[in-house]
Amino acid sequence: MGRGADVQPGHLLARGVCRHLASHGFAVIEEFVPDRGLRVDVMALGPKGEIWIVECKSSRVDFQSDQKWEGYLDWCDRYFWAVDLEFPSELLPIETGLIIADGYDAEIVRMAPEDKLASARRSTLVRKFAMHAARRLHALRDPEAMLSAWA
Repeated sequence: MGRGADVQPGHLLARGVCRHLASHGFAVIEEFVPDRGLRVDVMALGPKGEIWIVECKSSRVDFQSDQKWEGYLDWCDRYFWAVDLEFPSELLPIETGLIIADGYDAEIVRMAPEDKLASARRSTLVRKFAMHAARRLHALRDPEAMLSAWA
C-alpha cells in the first residue's frame, strides 16, 4: 500500500483547506492547540495578522459529536467549517463560515463573520503559532534532535 492509503477523510479536507489558504498568503498549521483542552484542525495566520480556525467535518456523526467548537471562537478572528460536497451543510450554524473542500483544494462558500481578537490574545497566539511551526519544521529536518529535546 502507498503512503497515503491510511489518510482519514478529515485529514484530506484539512489538506485541501491548507492548500487553498496557502495560495492566498496564509501560513497554516494542522492540529494546533491554542489552549489546554482544545485542538483545532487548521489554524491559519493571514498576511495581515488575522487568525482563522477551520474545523474539518467528514460526516454528520463527526459534526454531531463535536461538543467543543464554540470554545474555539475565543481563539480566532473568523471561524469556518470545512466539509465535502456530500456533507449536509444545512446542519452547520449559519453564523459561521463554510468551506467546501477535498484533498486537493477548497473554496470559501460563506465568509465567516469577523470578531477580532484582543491584541494581547493575538500576540500570544502568534508567538505560539510561530514556536509550534518552527518545532514542527525542526522535527522534520532533524527527528533525532527533537526526540532528545523532549526526553
